[in-house]
Amino acid sequence: MFSRRKRRRPNSPDLQKAWEALDSSDVPGALRLLRGAAEEAPLAEMALVVERAARAADFTDLATAASTLAAGSGEPRALFGFGYACIERGVPFLAIPALRVALGAAPDSLGILRELVSAYEDEGRHREAAGELARYEDRFAEWPDRYLLVFNSLMAGDLAAARRHHAPLNDPEDQTWQPTRDRQNLMLRRAADAEQAGPLDLSDLRGWQYVLGGTVLGTLSPYGFDAGMTGRYAFLQDEKTLCLRGLLRLRTLLAATGVRPRSVSLLPDRDSRVLGLAAAEVLALPAEPFAPGRQDTVVVAYDLNALAEHEDGPEILGQLLERAPGQVLHEHASCWTDPPVVAADSVTLLHQVVTAPWGAQLRQGADGGVERGAADDRPEQELAALIVAGTQDLAADAGDGEGPDDSDEVFTAFAAAVRGTWLQGPRARLSSPGPVPSSRFA
Repeated sequence: MFSRRKRRRPNSPDLQKAWEALDSSDVPGALRLLRGAAEEAPLAEMALVVERAARAADFTDLATAASTLAAGSGEPRALFGFGYACIERGVPFLAIPALRVALGAAPDSLGILRELVSAYEDEGRHREAAGELARYEDRFAEWPDRYLLVFNSLMAGDLAAARRHHAPLNDPEDQTWQPTRDRQNLMLRRAADAEQAGPLDLSDLRGWQYVLGGTVLGTLSPYGFDAGMTGRYAFLQDEKTLCLRGLLRLRTLLAATGVRPRSVSLLPDRDSRVLGLAAAEVLALPAEPFAPGRQDTVVVAYDLNALAEHEDGPEILGQLLERAPGQVLHEHASCWTDPPVVAADSVTLLHQVVTAPWGAQLRQGADGGVERGAADDRPEQELAALIVAGTQDLAADAGDGEGPDDSDEVFTAFAAAVRGTWLQGPRARLSSPGPVPSSRFA
């Protein structure tokens, strides 16, 4: 029976392309094609392709669930099983159509509703998650459902709805939810501060970065703001001037919030050590190797994801999740499409792909093509000195003139506005880029 069904092919043209990718053993390519087709494709045909992809990847649980759906079962249990397996295997976009149908067939099932909300969250589709939850407000539980409604309203940028739904939410009886309750309360307090310094609309990247993670974003990309980037970078070949500008913004932030560190803590990876040595000069503080629990210090990272690849990185990141008194974590280049496991207190810029100024950057070769140059292997102290050698009155790159005002005056006003809520709560990883959209590489 399995061998006969294995020879079946989907009828949908879009699914046929995914099937052909599997003929070439291109599972990632098939999944990319499925992403574009999943919302409109017949469920049984989509499941047929998913079953084949899952078997190629040796995902037996997903293959079994997809097989049941491909055989024509429209039972809520089968639809839920398929959706659950898709989420577990990291393809929540495939779960959403099946779970929507399952919820339509079993509208009283809060389990299906919560699984659908989970899939929406994993895809960053928070407005749809909030919409589904709001439809069931008359029957869902305060914890987790009303909490999830507040959370997804916030992540969608609908502050009014978040506040409205938060007002009747009581403290949880189950104390395991209390840290979650505390984080949500803090997010709403941060929102009250951030909206004093900016519009907190769907283009206010600095404001929402602070609301969601407690991170003060030092600079906005001056290119392509209205062309889809809204202040983030996609591919960036970093420059020493950007490093210096970020450190000057950090100095401004510390002054505006009244934070007085006594040292700079150097992390073990080379990029972070270079930047940390420069930070010590800019902040006029002594530099010393990172030690867990040290108080009143600025821990300087170039890129926390790169730190995670160092042999001591995972342990250090675990130690940074809970903030020591007076400790500030500054990250220069933070990846917004793959957020680090720790959300820094201060970040210079948000990128998708970055190469450090002293790294092996791309350049034009002698033949006119693109090649990667050699990394700058000069000593860390010498590279740090080159960062600091820039003018202390560093003017921002004017860019293409499309973006909002990112002057020192605007940044200082924001830092002063959030003084009361900065450096509070754990540095929990950001699960979503939030309500401000930006274009990204596929």
